[in-house]
Amino acid sequence: MTFNNRTALVTGAGRGIGKAIAETLAKNGVNVICVSKSAESCGAVAAAITAAGGKAKALAVDVSDGPAVVKAAEELLKEYGKIDILVNNAGITRDGLIARMSEDDWNAVIQTNLTSAFHWSKAIGWPMCRARYGRIVNIASVVGIVGNAGQANYAAAKGGMIAFTKAIAKEFAKRGVTANVVAPGFIKTDMTSVLGEEVQKAATGMIPMQRFGEPSDIAAAVAFLCSEEANYITGQVFTVDGGMAM
Repeated sequence: MTFNNRTALVTGAGRGIGKAIAETLAKNGVNVICVSKSAESCGAVAAAITAAGGKAKALAVDVSDGPAVVKAAEELLKEYGKIDILVNNAGITRDGLIARMSEDDWNAVIQTNLTSAFHWSKAIGWPMCRARYGRIVNIASVVGIVGNAGQANYAAAKGGMIAFTKAIAKEFAKRGVTANVVAPGFIKTDMTSVLGEEVQKAATGMIPMQRFGEPSDIAAAVAFLCSEEANYITGQVFTVDGGMAM
């Protein structure tokens, strides 16, 4: 894959899928800005990338804080001149049946998983348009396509992410900026590790490939969509789920 010394910003890069994305992009010569709420986690990822010979910087930002995102984006654009690649990956869960779901749990998930993508895409996407080049990849979920009981907030956020991406893809296309979605299924991360054995067994039964995916499976798809080879792909949703949503 070709990247031509691009600079990427990856949110939720402190662990799991975001960490794998940051590492994969760095291995392909991309200068990666690793964003996480935890300075310790994104710092460790950036340090590991640098130690391996890559280029990375850690940036601690609470992506649910709109003004903080806007300020961080402004400072980064001053420092780097432009950001070529944006991967909106940060996400949380606050699961529960809707009858018991609090407004705070609803708002926290929407703010972190969806509204953060709006702030980053607005702050960095328009400078991409002025530069006539950019790649935006938003990480949704198959839950945003098929729904899931007990995850009304998460499903709404991820379904909204898909619709949001299609909208900005149409807005940005003529300016050389692509926007696509990668929708993971069940992936081996901290988020799925807390699921009970019976839940994991039931989930595996819904997957034609009969196994959970690896963070590297998602990272490979994201890296392709961020590459020069994907310059005629926009507004698309790529499910990486072992056939689960099929």
